[in-house]
Formats: sequence, C-alpha cells, structure tokens
Amino acid sequence: MASRARVRAPELIGAGGWLNTGGKDLTLADLRGKIVIADFWTFCCINCLHVLDELRALEEKHRDTVVIVGVHSPKFVHEADHQAVVDAVARYEVEHPVLDDPELATWKQYAVRAWPTLVVIDPEGYVVAQHAGEGHAHAIERLVEELEAEHAAKGTLRRGDGPYVPPEPVAGALKFPGKAVRLPGGGFLVADSGHHSLVELAEDGESVVRRIGDGERGFLDSTDGAAPRFSEPQGLALVPQGLDLGYDVVVADTVNHALRGVRLADGTVTTLAGTGKQWWQGSPTEGPAREVDLSSPWDVAFFDGRVWIAMAGVHQLWAYDPAGDAVAVAAGTTNEGLVDGPVAEAWFAQPSGLAVSADGERLWVADSETSALRWVSRETQSVHSAIGTGLFDFGHRDGAAEQALLQHPLGVTVLPDGSVAIADTYNHALRRFDPATNEVSTLATDLREPSGAVLAGEEIVVVESARHRLTRLRLPEEAVRVESVAHRTQRAATEVAPGALRLEVVFTAPSGQKLDERYGPSTRLLVSATPPELLVSGAGADSALSRELVLSGELTEGVLHVSAMAASCDDDPAIEYPACHVHQQDWGVPVKLVAGGASRLPLVLAGME
Repeated sequence: MASRARVRAPELIGAGGWLNTGGKDLTLADLRGKIVIADFWTFCCINCLHVLDELRALEEKHRDTVVIVGVHSPKFVHEADHQAVVDAVARYEVEHPVLDDPELATWKQYAVRAWPTLVVIDPEGYVVAQHAGEGHAHAIERLVEELEAEHAAKGTLRRGDGPYVPPEPVAGALKFPGKAVRLPGGGFLVADSGHHSLVELAEDGESVVRRIGDGERGFLDSTDGAAPRFSEPQGLALVPQGLDLGYDVVVADTVNHALRGVRLADGTVTTLAGTGKQWWQGSPTEGPAREVDLSSPWDVAFFDGRVWIAMAGVHQLWAYDPAGDAVAVAAGTTNEGLVDGPVAEAWFAQPSGLAVSADGERLWVADSETSALRWVSRETQSVHSAIGTGLFDFGHRDGAAEQALLQHPLGVTVLPDGSVAIADTYNHALRRFDPATNEVSTLATDLREPSGAVLAGEEIVVVESARHRLTRLRLPEEAVRVESVAHRTQRAATEVAPGALRLEVVFTAPSGQKLDERYGPSTRLLVSATPPELLVSGAGADSALSRELVLSGELTEGVLHVSAMAASCDDDPAIEYPACHVHQQDWGVPVKLVAGGASRLPLVLAGME
C-alpha cells in the first residue's frame, strides 16, 4: 500500500457546542479507532448542501467504521446563531454529529479556505487527505476502503456504532416550507420542503386540504397508482391562464435536480425537465428537457414565453420551453459573483427567488449569496443590480438602493404598486424596493427565515420557513424603522504582496485513478477578480492548475475568484471504457495587499499541501 502524508489532526472545538450527540461533547480521543471525515460547511452554501447529499450513501455503507462530523463554519452573521444551526441540521436531515463553530476556531486550525472542505482523519488521529468542493465522494470511498484494510491489519480500527444521537422529531403540518402560490379557487399551495411534498392549505393558511406526495424523499411520478415523491421541493409557479399544458403548477424539485408538473384536479405529478442527476461542468447546457441534467433549481417563473429557473447550484438562470420541451441556459456563466451586463456574460451567486413585473418586462431575482436584488430586462436581454455589491458585504440598511444592505434573501414578490417585496431571509425581515424612487425600506421584522411571500387581496402571506408556517400581514402604509447594521464576513482575508503571486491548485488523483489526457486536457483553471483591476495579468482560462498572477499595487483589497476542475479516470489498461469522475471547486478568496505578504497562494482541490 502506498505511503501517504500524515499530519496530527487538531482538536475539534467550537463555542456553539455539539449537536446530534445526545448532549455529549466529543473529542478526537472519543473518535480514536474510527475514520473521521470532517465536513466544513455552512448552511447558506448550495455546494455544501450538494456534499451533504453526496455523503449519504458513504455514511450508510460505512456506518460501523466511519464517523462524519459536520463542522459548521458560518459565512453570514445569522449562521453564527446557534438556533439557526439547530434548524439547519433538522432542515437538511443531517444524520451525524455537528460541531457549531461560530468563531471559525476549527476552520482556522485546519487552514480551511473554502466551503465545502472535507478532511479525512485516520483511526490514529492523523489527517491523511483534504478535498475542497464537490465530486469527491468516490475518492473518499476508495480511501476509506484502504484505511479500513490498513487499520484492521494493524489492529487500530474500531468497529461499531458511532456517536450520532437523533434529535426528537417535531410534529406539524409544515416542516421548513419553501415557497407558496395563491390558488385560483382560493387557498394556497405550499412546497413543504422538510416533508418532501406539496401541501394545499385552505383560505386560512393553516387547515390542510390535501397533501401531494407521500412525504418520503424520492423521485417518483404518478404512475401505476403509486404516490408521487419529491426531494426538498422549493419554488412553485402557476401556469398562466389560457395556456393548456396538461398541468397547472411547475415545481422546482430542488434535490432531485428536476422540474415537476402538477395537475391540480387530481394531484397527478409528471417530470418536465431534468434526469435526477446533478449537472457538472462539461455536461450539456441545452437539449431535450428530460435528457439534460439540472443543478438544484430553487425557484421558477413564467417569463418571456418560457419557464425561467433560478438554478442555484450553478449560479445561473436557465429556461424551460414547454412548447419545444427543451431546456437551455438563459443567463450567467457559472462563475459565482455579482457582475452585470448581457445575459451571457453576467455572474450570479446562488439565485434563489424569481418574480415577474406586472408588465412582463422585468424578471426580478433574489441573488442570495451576494445579498442582492437583481433583474433581467426582457427587451435588452441584460442583467442589472438594484441592491447589493458582492459576495462578502451584507447587513440591514434602508435608504438609497446603492447603499442599502440585505442578508441572503431567498424570495421576491411584486406588489400592486410595482415595487418589490424581498424575503430578506437572514435578517428575518420583509423588505421593499421601489424602482420609482430607488429606495429600500423595511415592511416587517421578527419573522423567522422568511423564504417567500404571496399576495392575498390587500394582505401579503409570508412563508416563515423556520417557524414552519404561513404568516398573514397587512401591507403597512409606513415602513418600520430599523437600526442600520453593516457586516462583512468574519472569514479572514489572506495577506498577499502586490506584484507576482504564484497560484497553485493542489490536486492528487484518487488511488487507482489518473488524469486521462487521451481526449484533451482533463484539468481547467479559471481566474478572475473583483474588482477586475486587482489582476494586472493572469486572468482567464487555461488547462494548467498553476499560474503566475500579477496583482495591482494600487489597491489595498479585493477578491480572487478561482474555479478549478479536474477529471480523473480508472488507471487500468484492461478497462476499455474507464469510469471518470469530475472534481470541482470555486473559491472566492478575499485578499489584503500588504508589503511582505505571501507570494504564493496554494488551494487544495484534493490531496495534501
């Protein structure tokens, strides 16, 4: 067996304490004899949610030898709230111990630079591998099998149950609902995300009329009399009146990476788009709707003759054409950030809410990771920002839109006067943007993670996701007065020197695999910066995973955007068609330019630095 680098693992510490352990504080000594996978995540991050799903099968298969420990490392201020972490662990059905690390103590000890990052610790307490981003489950599976064999032979592997203790279930009609629509006959249809189903509620917003879906996580249509199944559905859109498509509602079935159609007359569910598999770099970006992979669709809206999709998983907007039964990218590049301009050149960051203006000319977008309100112009096919400045600035500030702040908004609703209500999720508030005055105000506070809202006459019904309910509010005549608060992420900036900077992405192919160059380069590196002037040279795409950058001496800070991809394939000449796997990660690295700062920036995609 090949030797591997080993570094003693730092202790797991966090001021928020432990979840899913029955009240016990864990130490690495408690986990000695187990293979530990530390998953550094934060619940705002769509890539982190993807990794939670990637790890489910490995967690189940190796339950007697592997302990996954989620190390919750917040980006937003709200994510440092312990109750919010408790809610997120329940919302996403995390079935392993979670360390709440609001001050990023363990993050710093492990020198983590990106969400998500996976660190593998062997049964003797040594770090043996680190992986950033998505697509590493197969590599970790192979490493786990090697570690099981190695440590079983040494007598240092301890089999048996891990320390996970499930929390007490909470009863209720709704569990972390996502979004809702007002039904033509009255009442509401709600995406009951935590129960993996849709719920029709009566006019009072509380009484359950019926449930569509059997409540089990799955991907099943209404065939052969079986109950349909969803997986954490989020967005809903009613089919416009007069358009006969055979279904009445389009559902963003988020974790199934699919769009579903629902016929309200009998609750029949059909798949409209998606294969059930997650889209990866290099996959088709257009084609027959049920043959093209999607990636965590979070909301849907009928706009400009098509169903537009907030494709949170790849930081883009896509569109489904019911007439042609096809899907295609509509806006965005997959780069994560806030860049306006023509739809093909714009950058988004986890778009999560959509709403169409009354005249049909604008598609409003809640761009959650940039804490921004964006819009797409139908006429010019261009993207514009109304509120927001970038990935790391957020808060709660009203007033002129150019200086207003939001915190991870998930929903938008067009109001009768043409203004836009914003479900300002991590501020627990309902905000309002008025395009006529370019002013931002606060309509309501003391909500709990509002994720969407829908008009009902002269009232607005807010989906309070973390209170598991719909809340009916009268639209106030005057805004609520709220003290202004501005934040930047507490993640420390990397100090680098102006001038030459050597960027190196570390990638080691998993055991038994290699980079396969038979059909061209199997790696890709894309580099850009905010502001663009930060990079004097070195921007753009190339196949090499290292590059010489030159940073401006005229700036004091900025963000380097680095996107890396590597495809590794089975290294066995006897296999005619080797299986290949894609590893990918996007880093937004805040940098501070100081004399004497680092001249080398290593980023680990997979392996050890």
